[in-house]
Amino acid sequence: MKKNKRLEMKGISKSFHGIPANRDISFSIESGEILGLLGENGAGKTTLMNILYGLYQPDSGEIRINETQVRINNPVESIANGIGMVHQHFMLIQNHSVLENIALSHKDTPFFFPNLRIREKIEEFSKSFDFNIDPAKKIWQLSAGEQQRVEIIKALLNGADLLILDEPTSVLTPQEIKELITILKKMKTKGHMIIFISHKLDEIMDICDRVLVLQKGKIAGRALTGDTDKKSLARMMVGREVVFNIKKEKLERGRQILSVEHLTVIGDKGFPALKDISFDVFENEIFGVAGVSGNGQRELAEAVTGIRTVRSGSIRINDEDITNTSPRHIYDQGVSHVPEERIRFGIAPGLFLYDNAILKQHHLKKFSRRYFLKYEEVKKHAKKILNDFNVSAHSINSRIGNLSGGNIQKLILGREISEKPQLLVASHPTYGLDVGATEFMRNHLLELRKTGSAVLLFSEDLEEIFELCDRIAVIFDGEFMAILDSGDNRLDDIGLMMAGSKKI
Repeated sequence: MKKNKRLEMKGISKSFHGIPANRDISFSIESGEILGLLGENGAGKTTLMNILYGLYQPDSGEIRINETQVRINNPVESIANGIGMVHQHFMLIQNHSVLENIALSHKDTPFFFPNLRIREKIEEFSKSFDFNIDPAKKIWQLSAGEQQRVEIIKALLNGADLLILDEPTSVLTPQEIKELITILKKMKTKGHMIIFISHKLDEIMDICDRVLVLQKGKIAGRALTGDTDKKSLARMMVGREVVFNIKKEKLERGRQILSVEHLTVIGDKGFPALKDISFDVFENEIFGVAGVSGNGQRELAEAVTGIRTVRSGSIRINDEDITNTSPRHIYDQGVSHVPEERIRFGIAPGLFLYDNAILKQHHLKKFSRRYFLKYEEVKKHAKKILNDFNVSAHSINSRIGNLSGGNIQKLILGREISEKPQLLVASHPTYGLDVGATEFMRNHLLELRKTGSAVLLFSEDLEEIFELCDRIAVIFDGEFMAILDSGDNRLDDIGLMMAGSKKI
């Protein structure tokens, strides 16, 4: 058991370009406690934790450890004060081994025989917390859950009493989530403090002792998990009631929009990522593709939208062959795309919000006149998207890279469905979103279905798949294990299908 420790953040405020991100936030955490940090996208959670980790400096307020005020100017000083952070996107060197990554980050790596000493430490922590990590493996050979454990070992090895976890389950499989929760509960019994940032209310209720809820940079509420419920927490987050079970009305299937026949696509490593896949998607239908990440979903979305070359087979939209044509041509045939990597493929971070509101649409007559853009129309369009899709932004003249992930996702969805597409390819559209934004996005997908569009939905969230989809394809290792109607009893075995243990 670790020695008792108490950490406080008192009156923390922080603004960026005059826009408040945190306003007078105070909380404390003690040894052997897990504190949940909840809030909508852009509520200020990550900013607050980046201040605690030394990445930002507060405009006002203070940090106290055991009643002593400390100033944390950078992550090195944060680590020296026993604070570790596991970011949502792991800070690991893919071509290095586990041992090498940990040795590079360890503040006390010995000069002589570093491999031996670090290996002993890794094995000690692995045994203590049931990590089961092979120190010799390269990072790229590890699953997301194993990479996360490497990040946790890095923090613990540097003496972290407090561990900050930013959206720790967003990239994990259901089994890895269970394993992580078991590890965190074991860390709690050993006296560690944990701040758990999550949008998933079930996880917060399961693992946390207390919850701090932020809304628009301010504290909206606090609660003991034993004294509250999901609905109350959701109400604190978004300031209204949240519907957890969205009603999907039954619609008659329309004409065929997308036809994929005998599709084979090569992945990044030179091997087939899709193997002879065939399916159709119709008007008034959401066709879901469920599976564990890395089984060909990304390659299928990229092939349909023209980003990835097809080795063999065909893709047709409204009976026109679009196989291996350009993304521009495919967009002009009525195919829109909400990409999996929203920052990398969905926006141009350095451009203004109004520029991003017409990406892929700048050539349309209503936005351009020969070689010049009609900026009055562009800005009017951008303002309409902000209004219709509840995008929280200071101005359409702001750089889009300054928006939170959830607001970027809302803008992308608004842009992609503004031209009423025949087919929307949506890859993980609610990934990393809070309950309010998730409800908002799902309702818009159902509304799009109702207006006669087809939706090809990729999601690892089974609740989302079952809630939205008319038909569900389960993918494993580049093949469909089954294509079933949403009410089919055989979907009870979806876990076995996702693991490749059962094919229908």
